[in-house]
Amino acid sequence: MFLRGLSRTRPGLHMITTSQLLFRPTLKSFMSTEVRKAIEDAVASAPVVLFMKGTPEFPQCGFSRATIAMLGQQGVNPAKFAAYNVLEDPELRDAIKEFSNWPTIPQLYVNKEFVGGCDVITTMATSGELADVLEEADALMPQQEEGKDSSQYSQFQ
Repeated sequence: MFLRGLSRTRPGLHMITTSQLLFRPTLKSFMSTEVRKAIEDAVASAPVVLFMKGTPEFPQCGFSRATIAMLGQQGVNPAKFAAYNVLEDPELRDAIKEFSNWPTIPQLYVNKEFVGGCDVITTMATSGELADVLEEADALMPQQEEGKDSSQYSQFQ
């Protein structure tokens, strides 16, 4: 309402869109050095790292559940995967959003690089790009031999 009225009285003034407000560069970091270091260590803890609501065994939101399902369908090796439950630590929940400059959870990192949230992962899985990224990171399960027990991979099933 205020911006609409303002633009009528001053025609040269441009309105700021919602996306410009949401994704403008952050000028001040609110996270402590210790929290930033902890997140950097977590991101480096495995080739595939997911910050999610809940755990892989018990996701606590539909987007986290969908992301875990997609990683399982891609064949991510649980030995090369780490998940962090942001619901256990409110400071982590806020700080990871600042760290990645991404407003939603879950957040996926592959080889220390931020990939995206559930919507991005879904698009990448559909196009085949996610499989390529995970294969390049050597994060997929090895080919199983006939008769081998696959119960160690139940985390993603």
